[in-house]
Amino acid sequence: MTTHHELQAGSVLAPQTNQTSITQVFRYSAATWNTHRIHYDKEYALKEGYPDVLVQSHLHGAFLTKYCTEWAGREARLADLSLRVRRFATAGESLTVQGTVREVRPGDEGRAWLDLELVETRDSDGEVCVEGTATLDVPLTWLAEGALS
Repeated sequence: MTTHHELQAGSVLAPQTNQTSITQVFRYSAATWNTHRIHYDKEYALKEGYPDVLVQSHLHGAFLTKYCTEWAGREARLADLSLRVRRFATAGESLTVQGTVREVRPGDEGRAWLDLELVETRDSDGEVCVEGTATLDVPLTWLAEGALS
């Protein structure tokens, strides 16, 4: 995987796995005032045709945000994040996020923009749950020589 000092278009970033749980999903619903029963009531989720309590779309987004900010650290800034949930995930599943640098663009005064492609997969079957993009403002010192060419 790529370190900060080797970044260029095509660089693959280290993956990050998030282990979900029923408790986490319930707490996230409470914290975000999400009262949809599919996120905390298994019997109701079953009646709706789901196999178990579902991970919220916004929690998927939180995992992508966490991935970007923990990977980038304090020297960078997450400027933009967008995502599309493609498949559901149930509480208790492990979800892995991985990023790839799509483009490197010049920024202001010793900075650059990194455009990332993000994918979150269910570890149980490798299915893509979320696809997204992010833009980070990073130090030029992170880039491989010629990355801005």
